[in-house]
Amino acid sequence: MVKKPVIKRKILAENRKARFNYEILDSIEAGLALVGTEVKSLRAAHANIAESYASFEQEELWLVNAHIPEYGAGNRFNHEPRRLRKLLLHGKEMDRLAKAVAREGMTIVPLRLYFNPRGRAKIEIALARGKKLHDKRQTEKKRDWGREKARLLRQNNK
Repeated sequence: MVKKPVIKRKILAENRKARFNYEILDSIEAGLALVGTEVKSLRAAHANIAESYASFEQEELWLVNAHIPEYGAGNRFNHEPRRLRKLLLHGKEMDRLAKAVAREGMTIVPLRLYFNPRGRAKIEIALARGKKLHDKRQTEKKRDWGREKARLLRQNNK
């Protein structure tokens, strides 16, 4: 069997709370429509997508509340840090996401913001369902048990 090549990505921002607060059902890579100073600010590895989400407005998908700080040398041509940014997807993918959000009450959350090997800014978005409090407790219990198990194995191997 031929191994798949490992794709190198420079991860700029990651939404670590998304996997705790949401049950991730499907993830998709989307492009971002950015202005020049946003790209330069991202190349300096400054971004925050922790509180952001995606929503449909006028049959287009937009990234809401993502924070890309102003570029230091951008002077008067700088961008607004929390502006709406258009997500670039194929029509079939957008239709599928729109139907899932409308019919099943799901949410679209960003997971990672990165540059692909060609140097294009991409964002990994996920179709997710919000977890209830008991589901979050179960996730936390599994994580704690995994840590405890690893600690016990390390002690036994010494």
